[in-house]
Amino acid sequence: MIYVGSAGDEYAVEAAVGDTVMGAAVRNGVPGIVAECGGNCSCATCHVWVDPQFADRTGPVQEMEEDLLDMAVSERRATSRLACQIRITEELDGLTVEIPPEQP
Repeated sequence: MIYVGSAGDEYAVEAAVGDTVMGAAVRNGVPGIVAECGGNCSCATCHVWVDPQFADRTGPVQEMEEDLLDMAVSERRATSRLACQIRITEELDGLTVEIPPEQP
């Protein structure tokens, strides 16, 4: 998968099926994914913008994630997600996400 930083830098990493977008970022030292809560969907510091071509493949946004995105994210977009809530599947091979310039 590919993470695009706010300055346009790209970070390509291998992510295993079953892992999360946040977990892969943290293990590979991708800057901008703070992940303060460790993936417990309670801080919104792993906010990403999913490439629109993959948005329908990342699964539905659950209520807790929706609340965090509404309250804590500085620029919410139609494809905003918390990286800890996106599980890697085979359909997400090549997934690209942008990392906002600031996390809450």
